[in-house]
Amino acid sequence: MGIPMDTAALLGLFLETLLYGVFLTLYWFTLFILLKKTGIQRQLLLPVATLLLCIATAHLIIDFVRALEAFIFKVNTIGASDYYSNFASPLFVASTALCITQTILADAMVVWRCYMLNDRSLLVAIPGCIMLLASVATGYYGIGSLSRARLLSSVSPADYGCIATFDALTMSLSVTSTSLNAWRIYRTRYFMPESFAAFLPVFIVIIESGAFYSTSILMLLLTFFVGSNSQYTMLDIITPIVGITFCLIVLQVHFDIGGNSPAEKPTEAQGTITNLFQERGVQEGFYIEPMTVHIIEEPEII
Repeated sequence: MGIPMDTAALLGLFLETLLYGVFLTLYWFTLFILLKKTGIQRQLLLPVATLLLCIATAHLIIDFVRALEAFIFKVNTIGASDYYSNFASPLFVASTALCITQTILADAMVVWRCYMLNDRSLLVAIPGCIMLLASVATGYYGIGSLSRARLLSSVSPADYGCIATFDALTMSLSVTSTSLNAWRIYRTRYFMPESFAAFLPVFIVIIESGAFYSTSILMLLLTFFVGSNSQYTMLDIITPIVGITFCLIVLQVHFDIGGNSPAEKPTEAQGTITNLFQERGVQEGFYIEPMTVHIIEEPEII
């Protein structure tokens, strides 16, 4: 078991508060940036970032209320450890449901980003959506199973398997989508040194953010398998970590690319090629028509 249940919950609340402060700061930076954007960046990313913040705020408030009940209001009647061990508590169910919802929302954005970066390929979208639906089913079924179990000792092996499946699906989806996104950027930009150098920070941040989120889920999964109460600490901090990861990607892409369109550099290269051939035609006494370069715009990295 490791640490007692009440200690794990109190530690989780402390770490969640710190990470929520980080998330809130990053959210305001993200808000100022997205308000200057147009199109899909403002219409989709801004509501999603706000929804992630609302869920994280509600989750933190519920955890504070649980801490007040466990350590102050009901400390003489039930005890803190027994209070946190009651899975049928409406506050526990609500807190876990918010965590599951936050994770599923982040997974949906990961699938959508992977779908857009890979030319709206159904070969990417369909498996991602299947894994996402499986996560929804196992996640919310697991919440219902825990609420019926009431006590930790009453949780059946099937319920444990359902929870482990949800964590494994979430981690697999994050790792797979991050790998596909990174490979897409590498494959399309590797043979253009200047372009790849411009997108290298984005390439790095996609890997780092995916690794950060996946590592958090992996730690939750490992603590769950060893039966440590620290899994409840990890469960509390997952909610703000999801928001931090989302905002970091938006901020890093904005500051490293500077809001410029990837199609601007090829346009400049087109003028250089045309002028070069025109100068050669004048020097050698004949005229060469300007070369027409067709520019294919790639999906914007969000």
